[in-house]
Formats: sequence, C-alpha cells, structure tokens
Amino acid sequence: MRPAIQMCVTILLVLSVSQARCDVYSWIDENGIRHFSNVSLPYGEKATQMRESVSSTIDKSNFKVTKVFDGDTVQVQGQDLDFRIRMVGIDAPETGGSRKKGQPYSQKAKKVLRQLIQGKKVRLKQYGTGGYNRILAEIFSQGRNINLTMIRQGLAEVYQGRLPKNLDPAPYKKAQTEARRRRIGMWSQGNAYKSPKTWRKENPR
Repeated sequence: MRPAIQMCVTILLVLSVSQARCDVYSWIDENGIRHFSNVSLPYGEKATQMRESVSSTIDKSNFKVTKVFDGDTVQVQGQDLDFRIRMVGIDAPETGGSRKKGQPYSQKAKKVLRQLIQGKKVRLKQYGTGGYNRILAEIFSQGRNINLTMIRQGLAEVYQGRLPKNLDPAPYKKAQTEARRRRIGMWSQGNAYKSPKTWRKENPR
C-alpha cells in the first residue's frame, strides 16, 4: 500500500444558510486514488500534515447515505467526500455502544432511520459543525424532512442543548408535543422515560 498522506485542511462550506469550517483529511490509497474525508484517516495511519482549501456547495448536491450509526447520526458520500452528519435539532435514544446497554427505543430509532434513508440519495441543509467534527444538517428525502419525521414518530426528542440561530425550532417542538400527547414510540414509557441528555450524564463514555 502506498503511504497515506494526511492534509489537515480547512473546508469552506459555501451555503445559503450558513458557512462553517471543519477539518478535512486526504489520503492516497493503494490504487493511487486520492480520497477526502471530514471523519478520519483509514486505519489510523500517521501522515504528513499540510494545508489546503476546499470548497463544496452542500445544499445544492445529492448525497448518498452509506451508513446509519444510530437514530441521529449518519454518514454520506458525495462530491468526492465522506461526511458524518449529526442530524440537527433532534436527539435520539442512545444505543450505548458495545459495552453498555442502550436506552429503550434506541435500536428501533436506528432501524427506522435505516429504512428511511439507508442507501438513498438525500439533500442536506447545513447548520455548521458540532462535536466530534460532525456536520450539523437537516436531511431531506423525497420531499420529507427526515429530522422532523424522527420526532413525529416518537423516536427522537428536540435537542436540549444550544441550537443554531438560523434553525427554526417551532416545527420540532410542535411535533414533539403531538407525539408525546399520543404516547408514540419512546413516549409510551410515560414517567419512566429518560431523555438522551440525562442518560449521557449518567453513563459517561
């Protein structure tokens, strides 16, 4: 395999809704093909650090969902880049990982999100970047706001932390109120329900 070359660069995401800066990595595989990613280098290989500027108009392009990690985090491919997306405005039950048992409805949320968008072309409306260098975005498929769909199905709650200033939380809060009233999905737990935010505090990584 040819040596992997890391370029820790600044990516300028030129959007109608916002502009954000995040790290992008580049490496050359064994076939001489250069790859770009905002997630990480493959196999954790060490590489030379460089600087470069890359532009991409995300909200005007189609991306393919290649992996669903849980009920609010996915990976997409497009424009020669792999992007990890944290679905903005929502917080799905935590899956817990390999060492901890997840929350009720966490696997259901992951399964439903897979059914909605796995392997499909989607459009993104980007709101900057969040923790772990993930791009915050609303995901649209077949005319539907998938973030909002997860709230409506009772498989995610409105994110309790700071929301981007240009994101309108009203539709999300309205959908949550209705799902909770109807005791859909995770809201069927009643008083036993625990928000993902609370669960994370009780179960630190």
